[in-house]
Amino acid sequence: MSRATFITLFACKLAAIGLAVAAVTLPDRRLWVEASLLFFGVDLWVLYHLFIPSAQGLCRNFTRFKTTHREVWLTIDDGPDVLDTPLILDLLDRHDAKATFFVIGERAALHPELLTEITQRGHEIGHHTQTHPVMTFWCASLDRVHRELDQALTVLRAAGVRPRWFRSPVGIKNFLLPAALAERKLACVGWSIRSGDCLSRQPEQVATRVRRHLRPGAIVLMHEGPSVPPAVRVKAIRLVLEALVAENYRCVLPKPDQLR
Repeated sequence: MSRATFITLFACKLAAIGLAVAAVTLPDRRLWVEASLLFFGVDLWVLYHLFIPSAQGLCRNFTRFKTTHREVWLTIDDGPDVLDTPLILDLLDRHDAKATFFVIGERAALHPELLTEITQRGHEIGHHTQTHPVMTFWCASLDRVHRELDQALTVLRAAGVRPRWFRSPVGIKNFLLPAALAERKLACVGWSIRSGDCLSRQPEQVATRVRRHLRPGAIVLMHEGPSVPPAVRVKAIRLVLEALVAENYRCVLPKPDQLR
C-alpha cells in the first residue's frame, strides 16, 4: 500500500470517529449513519483489495499485457510436480507454446532438476511463495512475508533462476507485500482468465471456459500437481492448448513493458 493510500484511509477513519463524537454531542441520527458508513466502508474497501485478485488498491497487480497479435500468456501455478511438469513441457513443445511456471519454493527444493528442465526448454519461472499459505498470507507478519519471499528466492537462485514475477497464493495480497516485492525487484502478476481447473471434474469444461474468455493480451491461470483433480491434471492443459491453436492464438512470454 502506498503512503498516500494509507494516509487517506487513516484520515477517513478519523473523520468517521469525529462524526460519531458529533452524533453523540448533538445528538443526530443522520450523523450516526454517516459515521457508520464511513468507518465500516474503509474496512470493506480494505477487505476487497486484500481478497479480490484483480483489485489494485493495495498492490500493483498486472492482469493483462499489450499486444496487437492473437497472443496470450499461459501461466501454470503450484509446481513443480514430478509427474505433471515433464508431461506439460512435452505438450508445450508439441504446440510451440511458451509458459511461465509459478513455482512453490518447498516443492522446487525437492526437484531442482525440473527447474533446469523448464528453463532449458525456453520457459520462464515465477515466484509463488515458499509454502503457499492460502489461509494466512493476508494477515502474515512482516517476518513471515519476508520468509515466504526469501526462502523461495534462495531455492530458485540455487538453481540459477532469477525470477522477476511474483504471484500471491490464490491472488490474496498483504498490506506489507508491495514494499517487500519492490525490495526484491519482483512484480506482482495476476490473471484475466481463471481456468477453474482446480474446481472442475471435466477437462473439457476447463477448455471451454478459457476459450470463451479469450482475447489478445489475456493472462491464463492454470495449475499442476495434486491441487488439480486427477481427471483434469495435464489433460486440461492439453485441451486448452488445442483450443488456442484452433483460435489461432499463440502462447508467448510478454516483456515487462507490455504488462498492464
